[in-house]
Amino acid sequence: MKILVVEDQRRLGQFLKKGLSEHSYTVTWVQTCREARDALCETHYDGIILDLGLPDGDGLDLLREWRKSGFNEPVLILSARDAVQDRVQGLDLGADDYLPKPFSLEELLARIRSLLRRQASTKETVLEHRAIRLDLLARTVTQNGQAVEMTSREFALLEVFLQNPGRVLPRTLICEKIWETNYDIDTNLLDVYMSKLRMKLEADPAKPLFRTLRGVGYQLL
Repeated sequence: MKILVVEDQRRLGQFLKKGLSEHSYTVTWVQTCREARDALCETHYDGIILDLGLPDGDGLDLLREWRKSGFNEPVLILSARDAVQDRVQGLDLGADDYLPKPFSLEELLARIRSLLRRQASTKETVLEHRAIRLDLLARTVTQNGQAVEMTSREFALLEVFLQNPGRVLPRTLICEKIWETNYDIDTNLLDVYMSKLRMKLEADPAKPLFRTLRGVGYQLL
């Protein structure tokens, strides 16, 4: 799942990106209102962690703008403003949760899981195909009932395929969904990750799971 972190403090932003990535989230970290707007225009996010004191504006104005435009994904405010009236204002403007700084990473992760569970009440949270089972909330993958260890990138890549079984996925589309920054599709990075997925999931060479269409992309069979 993709999380957008809007936080202007460099050290904290790096800490959040590292901590969330280690728990299999795909994280985009931006530091300004402008960058946050651009990020939401470029791709979909499953949730947002939003600081309020940003160098080019107030996070509350961003939140108000998003809700008016119809963006309904979970937003967790993470702010040093910890007065009751600040929390009430943030929640009234459409935030789903409010966590004051300082905070523990464990509590932040628990709150994110809770928000995503609530959001997932109207979404499919378990993807299954040919004995492969991917649980979006638990961040686990099993094949024939056996756990399969996945890095965050491998998990995100498999999620894209399981959401599109049988569909030929162009390389550009896959890369846009997996890498949050501009990505040179002429490199072999995508091919490296596909090779890793095949090693972990294609136990029987006679029964391939993925099909390569050279110059085009990949297909989950």
